[in-house]
Amino acid sequence: MTRAEFMTRLSRGLAGLPATAIVDITADYEAHFTDGLAAGRTEAEVADALGSPDRLARELRAEAGLKRWEEEKSTSAAAGAVFAVLGLGAIDILILLPILMGVLGTLFGLFLAVIALFVGGGVVMTAGPFTEPPGGPIVAILAGVGMMGLATCFGAILALVTVGLVNALVWYARLHYRLLKPAIEPQR
Repeated sequence: MTRAEFMTRLSRGLAGLPATAIVDITADYEAHFTDGLAAGRTEAEVADALGSPDRLARELRAEAGLKRWEEEKSTSAAAGAVFAVLGLGAIDILILLPILMGVLGTLFGLFLAVIALFVGGGVVMTAGPFTEPPGGPIVAILAGVGMMGLATCFGAILALVTVGLVNALVWYARLHYRLLKPAIEPQR
């Protein structure tokens, strides 16, 4: 494989990353080619030593997604980390994806339940006093506030669980990559 082919495939695989990251990464790999050529190696030898540009791009995208999650801790960063990890291996997708989709579906359902409980508490608090509930209007107001407080508590716990699950997935990805790295790197 020539230098141009390698760099084209690497750049194509990095599409979607910030432009500055792509420029930095491609500059690093250009330097590898320059150093290899200066040491008397051919472009094909340097490309073989670097490995598959598609695999490198997947690994670099996964690492970028994981770094973004560690820096931001936002929903989009979590999604990016999850999809970057899933992009690392096809076998893991077959095993991990059904489990992950089940967990994500459950979390989504619980988040909807928390929102419904909060809205229901607001309805009880505002409309309850006008419906002559047992115990009077104060009981309706306090019941509504209690439901809203309970929903807030469950929502906070659910957010902590979600962050913990994303962190566990990031840990798994790093462990997985460290374990597979010797097997996927060329033997010297």
